[in-house]
Amino acid sequence: MIVTFCGHNDVVNPDDVRRWLEHTIGSLIQRGATTFYLGGYGGFDRMAAFALQKVSADNPSIELILVLPYLNWDVEDDLYDGTIYPPLENVPKRLAIIKRNEWMVDRANVIVAYVLHEWGGANAMLQYAIRKGKEVIRYT
Repeated sequence: MIVTFCGHNDVVNPDDVRRWLEHTIGSLIQRGATTFYLGGYGGFDRMAAFALQKVSADNPSIELILVLPYLNWDVEDDLYDGTIYPPLENVPKRLAIIKRNEWMVDRANVIVAYVLHEWGGANAMLQYAIRKGKEVIRYT
């Protein structure tokens, strides 16, 4: 099972969200989740990566994959087991993150979402996942 994440850069109540993430990730691993795609951009993405790193010590079979929107994107990838660059070389730079997010949703079985308002990239990714009929686990 492949899981991906979408959420805002700014996280309200980070302690609550962290606990929710750890619980949700644990439940998904029990259901058979093995691969986790992360965007590596923003506060929620970092929280998800840290939560996954925490549980990966007890679950060595899970894989944390950073999905890159640009080939030359300079990010710290030490939180991840590997990186993937989707076929985005012909996508205009201004659309690369949107298309990367759609690529992640298309391949995921489950989307874990921290989306509190109806604007911005996180909401656009969530709405795309809903239109695609994906299972969404949403923080409320």
